[in-house]
Order: sequence, then C-alpha cells, then structure tokens
Amino acid sequence: FSKIGTETSKGTKVFALTGKIKNSGLVEVPMGTTLREIIYDIGGGIPNGRKFKAVQTGGPSGGVITAEYIDTPIDYENLQKLGSIMGSGGMIVMDEDDCMVDIAKFYLGFTVDESCGKCAPCRVGGRQLYDYVDKITKGKGTLEDLDRMKQIGHAMRKASLCGLGQTSPNPVLSTMHYFPQEYLAHIDEKTCPAGKCKDLVRYFILPDKCIGCGLCARRCPVVCIKGERRQPHVIDEAACIKCGECYSVCKFGAVVRK
Repeated sequence: FSKIGTETSKGTKVFALTGKIKNSGLVEVPMGTTLREIIYDIGGGIPNGRKFKAVQTGGPSGGVITAEYIDTPIDYENLQKLGSIMGSGGMIVMDEDDCMVDIAKFYLGFTVDESCGKCAPCRVGGRQLYDYVDKITKGKGTLEDLDRMKQIGHAMRKASLCGLGQTSPNPVLSTMHYFPQEYLAHIDEKTCPAGKCKDLVRYFILPDKCIGCGLCARRCPVVCIKGERRQPHVIDEAACIKCGECYSVCKFGAVVRK
C-alpha cells in the first residue's frame, strides 16, 4: 500500500466525481494523480463543449480549484495549499455556466444548517457569512461587505472548536480569492455573469429571431409567455419566475438571458 501514492500521502483515494462531467461516479486513483487526469482521462471532460471553470473538492467545506491548477497532483498537502481539503472525497466539476457566488451560498447554507451551535464563531459567523453572500446574490452587496466577509472567515478558521466551523468558510474565501471579478460584477454592476442569481437575471425574447413555434410557452410553468402562432412571443417579466426553461428549450436563440 505504501508503494502507491506520494511520499507524504500514501495509497489511493476514492473520489465521488460529479457535476459538469461526462462520466460521473466513484473513482479510485493513486494519490498524486492530477486533476486533469481525473477530469479528462477518467471523467471524459466537460459535456456539450463547455469550458472547464473550477472543481470543488472535499465536500461542503472544501474550496474551489481553478483551471490554472488543473495539473496539480492531488494529495493532502497540495489541496490545503490551494485553499481546499481532501475531506469526504467529493469532487464536483463546474463549467462556465456556474456562478461562484451562488456556489459559495449553496455550500454555506449546508454548513449553517449542520452547525451544532456550541461555539459562537461557527454558529454566529456562519450565519453572518451566509447573509452577506445572500445579500450579494440579490444585488444589494457593497465593497465593504467583502472585507467583512474575509474578517469573519479568517476568525472562524482560528476560533471555531471543530473542523466544521474551521473549514466552512473555505467555499467563500476560495471563490473570493480566485473569482473576485464575479463578486465585483454582482456588487458594482448588479449582474450575474453566469446568469444563475435570479434576482439579477431577466429573460426576454428577440422579435427578429422568434418564429412563433410556441415551444417556450408550452414549457413555461407559470404561463407567462404569450403570442400568436408563427408570430413573435413576449415574456411577461412581472410574472416570470426566472426558471430558465424557455432559454433552455429555444432552438433559435430567440430567448435571451441577461
């Protein structure tokens, strides 16, 4: 067993490979295997010709690793240097359509719920971090919030009593480090570049591209798309719940997400 792996991380590791990947499932690889080998050689790469954006390792308390480090050999030391952890062996691949702010909010929601509440750094700090990220996803964040989030995250790492509180800021701190431009877009421009944060996204139909096939209207769960057959349709933005069904089914590029 000790002949497999690296000098400091022996043996193999099982990862739950999932997300934006062609071949998902449990994979067992020698320690020291690179992210590129796992994602592209074993996982088959990103489906639908999309571009790799990041991979999140270690479960809800792990950080994200960007394309810049895709050739990094995976072991305990290297993951820690990159702001992530080995953790439970989760490995979630993300493409260009994923919003890093929304990702941080999703994982924070889990760790906040899982906190036992014994120590204040985790109990209070986790909730504060979540509220700040939630505020940013709604276009109400400020630049001062980013500084406060860093302070809270580093305090939680140092003062929390157990591993949950110590590692739960990882998704926030790592996404802020590697994708600061996405946070700034949410704060300064009130936009979500990936189109995931519903409060910052709107859908509308381009009349010159819409052929009036009605597919978007049939798929709309709240019936907010109107129009005559073979005539340009219109989305009632006041009733739209921004589910994105119209955008995903339109074959003519008529539905625009901004």
